[in-house]
Amino acid sequence: MIAPTSLYAVSMATIRVSTVIDATPDTVWAVVENVGDHVDWMHDAVAIRFTSESISGVGTTFDCDTKVGPFRLTDKMEITEWEDGTTIGVRHVGMVTGTGAFTILPVGEHRTGFQWKESLRFPWWMGGPIGAVIGGQVLKLIWKRNLKELKAICERG
Repeated sequence: MIAPTSLYAVSMATIRVSTVIDATPDTVWAVVENVGDHVDWMHDAVAIRFTSESISGVGTTFDCDTKVGPFRLTDKMEITEWEDGTTIGVRHVGMVTGTGAFTILPVGEHRTGFQWKESLRFPWWMGGPIGAVIGGQVLKLIWKRNLKELKAICERG
């Protein structure tokens, strides 16, 4: 018999997507630091509701209503890392758990590298290990689309 913790451990998906944006890091940060506006470029984020008094910085908490195909859930998150101009890290504490981060890096004089990395654990009722593999691939496709939208917003200024 497989121990429940072993089964849970293999239910992890690590997803990485990145892009290069033809805008300065400051321009990209100005879009990304506004957490409440992430619904403008994240196609899977339907609504964001802050559950803390703060709306930015470490300790900020929020609920993000998420929709992926027919699946809907409320993703509860806490900002765990905030480096002005470079990094926003989060911890997912809802049905899907894990960590994630956006990282902004200069690439040349007026270009910016943007990386999004998440390590997510899927519960057994979302397919466990199979859900992690399939869900990870689906999320990667959605997040690539999200980065195209972020790129377009930043490049429009």
